[in-house]
Amino acid sequence: MSFLDAALVFDPATRRADLVLGEDGDLLLDETPATPMLISLGTDRRAEPDDELPSGIDALNASTSFVARRGWVGDALDPRGRRIGCRIWLLDRAKQTETTRRFCILWAEEALAWAGEELAQPAQVTAEWIRRGTLALRCVVDGTAVERRLQVL
Repeated sequence: MSFLDAALVFDPATRRADLVLGEDGDLLLDETPATPMLISLGTDRRAEPDDELPSGIDALNASTSFVARRGWVGDALDPRGRRIGCRIWLLDRAKQTETTRRFCILWAEEALAWAGEELAQPAQVTAEWIRRGTLALRCVVDGTAVERRLQVL
């Protein structure tokens, strides 16, 4: 399978992804899985009803409100019930434990499940503590790697 998306590039200094323009002012195209990987890992997936929400992160909203569970409203419109994004945001106030590391891997695999469906080859996901309070997540799809650092308590 080949990919063809408007190219997104992640800037680690600002921790933001943005579209890329060519010298002629047109959007550049990306033929790798990098753009869908950035979208999958960089957007918030709606929390499941039984997910524990991080305490203190959404003080203005009741934990049962629509806003507190985040996610993209467009997910409700998909006739096949697919959802985009990643639930890693639920680790915002997590501690440095093996459970946190495992949830990070599980939720990254969930976010990248499309790779297994579309490429018949699941994403390769690893996570390791690289220093106190910093978890390094590495995901590889079809030879393209995306890395993300998570800060925990």
